[in-house]
Amino acid sequence: MSSVFLGIDVGTGSARAGLFDEKGKLLGSASSPIQIWKEGDCIEQSSTDIWHAVCAAVKSACSVANVAPEDVASLGFAATCSLVAVDADGSPVSVSWSGDTRRNIIVWMDHRAVNQAERINASNSPVLQYCGGGVSPEMQAPKLLWVKENLQESWSMVCRWMDLSDWLAYRATGDDTRSLCTTVCKWTYLGHAHMEQWKESDSRDMEACGWDNVFWEEIGLGDLVEGNCAKIGRSVAFPGHPLGSGLTPAAAKASNFLMPKELGLLPGTPVGTSLIDAHAGGVGVMESVPDAESKADVSDEEAICHRMVLVCGTSTCHMAVSKNRLFIPGVWGPFWSAMIPEFWLTEGGQSATGALLDYIIESHVAAPHLSNRAASQSISIFELLNKMLLSMSHEQNSPFLSALTQDTHVFPDFHGNRSPIADPKSKGVICGLTLDTSEKHLALLYLATIQGIAYGTRHIVEHCNAHGHKIDTLLACGGLAKNLVCIQEHADVIGCPIILPRENESVLLGSAVLGAVAAKKFPGVRDAMKVLNAAGKVINPSSDPKVKKYHDAKYQIFRSLYEQQLAYRSTMAQALQ
Repeated sequence: MSSVFLGIDVGTGSARAGLFDEKGKLLGSASSPIQIWKEGDCIEQSSTDIWHAVCAAVKSACSVANVAPEDVASLGFAATCSLVAVDADGSPVSVSWSGDTRRNIIVWMDHRAVNQAERINASNSPVLQYCGGGVSPEMQAPKLLWVKENLQESWSMVCRWMDLSDWLAYRATGDDTRSLCTTVCKWTYLGHAHMEQWKESDSRDMEACGWDNVFWEEIGLGDLVEGNCAKIGRSVAFPGHPLGSGLTPAAAKASNFLMPKELGLLPGTPVGTSLIDAHAGGVGVMESVPDAESKADVSDEEAICHRMVLVCGTSTCHMAVSKNRLFIPGVWGPFWSAMIPEFWLTEGGQSATGALLDYIIESHVAAPHLSNRAASQSISIFELLNKMLLSMSHEQNSPFLSALTQDTHVFPDFHGNRSPIADPKSKGVICGLTLDTSEKHLALLYLATIQGIAYGTRHIVEHCNAHGHKIDTLLACGGLAKNLVCIQEHADVIGCPIILPRENESVLLGSAVLGAVAAKKFPGVRDAMKVLNAAGKVINPSSDPKVKKYHDAKYQIFRSLYEQQLAYRSTMAQALQ
């Protein structure tokens, strides 16, 4: 068998593994669930549990694809930007009020550190301009400060604080070199400072020269940058850089009675420096453009800068690149080489999209009956809802499907606003509720929620273009990208074509790219993308001017719902003075 590239992705609810051939075609994949603890704003996981799930997923994927260990040429990891705490022996250290040592990961969506984020942002440090003007409570500095202020015993025990994808690579190779992706995007590492050293060094030195010690001292975390920043990363490398000597014998060991929880691969298999999951999605899809979509008057370097990738899962991340640094208020970045080497990354995001749709459906009184109907037809509840909407549109002689929601409006910030408003205190709004508890009402609420999410993406795209981007093409991957009603609504709302990749498992493909580059199968990440990315279906916006007029009107309502929320917030704050 020719070379097979293994990609591993740890999401919020499961670990997944996928195997790809030399043309980027998926040969087989598998997943394994992971445990999560939720208590208010505190959301935690276990690195031990996640590693076991990774091993199970890898073995299952190899079995499904009929791939032997010797056929796996390389592997790469992607994961949520969750924070992992381990001691000097690599054992987990609790980050939980419970003291449970299994719970050593603060999950990306955890919002316990809102107060710490506000205090950090009040410092007005120059580093903050490289994350949209301020850190989010989903980033690592606020979470680290929270642990220091609330769990002193744990704080003193931790030897390494790591992003989850970096920890996975460390667990596999023993090399704790961090990724420019994780450190730049979530830890305030200054990639452009690293760039200056990288350009001057023939050896491509990986010494971590991008930490701003003054910033860490100002926010009360100066102890993390003592001793060559060993606790947060003394070496940093491009995604896809080969780590150590590849898989360690311990991590690679084939399954047997004594060691059932390892990967079952060959020692020495090359492993590439990691990516955050959304960024891996960008690498897995950004070159998936049909020849017909290429612009003859635009260079290859410029063409990629006209695209934005929507990585649609529990949340949605909006990834765009540029050759010049673009400072965009409320949008994360510019991050140098955080996704594609030597390009600046702009990262927008919505904190709850797939999770919001799940919540809207599951909290409705009609959900259990609808779920049973979907199961009896062997389809997902989303497919059933989409079929219902088409029938309702015909029954009501609606001019187009979107018009069903003319009296229902959803503002989707049920978990705060990541961008472009960057307000973690923003709340969700549903306007137009009645006493109706029918399945048809749930279908309307579901469609209105999809539209609210799409208006949020439109807000991000317009805001980015107003600050220097020239985005005119979207690419989508992830769970919601499989929902054609959702994708069509996004195309109609934003007015851009949306390209779906041939292989929807773009995050797995992006992580597989990292290993392929580490194994020297390609000169670099962009070279691998051009070979392994492939386009599938193109969803064009409606040509009906009435559809555009309708969504323009609803978009104005969408924008006004936040303005009203601010007014109500101010009124109540004054009432409590």
